[in-house]
Amino acid sequence: MTQLPNTLEEAIVQAQAASQAAIEAGYSRIGVELLFPELKAMPVAQQFAEAFVQYGEGLKIFFTDAGTAAWAKKNWDTTGVKFGSVDVAGQRQTSDVDEQVEPTDRLYIFVAPTSVEVGAVEQICDAAGDRPVILLNPRLEDVSIIGIGYAGRQLRERFLVTIEPAYYLRPLDDTTALMRNYPTPWQLWCQQAAEWSVIAEERERPDSERIDALLLAATGEQKPKSAGFLAQIGSFINALNR
Repeated sequence: MTQLPNTLEEAIVQAQAASQAAIEAGYSRIGVELLFPELKAMPVAQQFAEAFVQYGEGLKIFFTDAGTAAWAKKNWDTTGVKFGSVDVAGQRQTSDVDEQVEPTDRLYIFVAPTSVEVGAVEQICDAAGDRPVILLNPRLEDVSIIGIGYAGRQLRERFLVTIEPAYYLRPLDDTTALMRNYPTPWQLWCQQAAEWSVIAEERERPDSERIDALLLAATGEQKPKSAGFLAQIGSFINALNR
């Protein structure tokens, strides 16, 4: 039975297990999102990747720039793991996108790719074929970059919809959270009378209007408009431990 994590470390462990379960189920494009403000990508990525070091040289971890990739290669204790970047538009990228995919690769992890790199990410995913790809905390739908018209719609229909959300955790405020932990459905959690419980399950990710409707039906109240996604991880984790 899925439980809300009590710490960030527990959330990462859940994300590792959910990703592995999705890979075993045959999914090749997997999304993992821990949506806490001010969350530092590198420590999370380092801990998350530890669950896959058994792939050795078959694991390739991509960052958004070559400098970060070089830093991780030097400082992470991941012997044999390969590191790369998708900074194909920058001065430091020396290889074509297609050259980033090698026959010996078995698993790819992208760390916090953004809409700036989405073209390169999509090309690498296409070149990877059936080999699994994990997108860790992706930010691929910045409308200021991809737009809200035809181009943005095409990107979503062509690529973004192919990503299976294996793990998703987003605190809406101190007493409400949206979670998906594969293979369970999307779950809306709420704290009532000092106890956390699932008040609704959905097959698809609910949007904000649907979340408000679910909360209203279950508790008679909508989520506080002022807190929303900006709730701090500390207060959320503290609330879990009350």
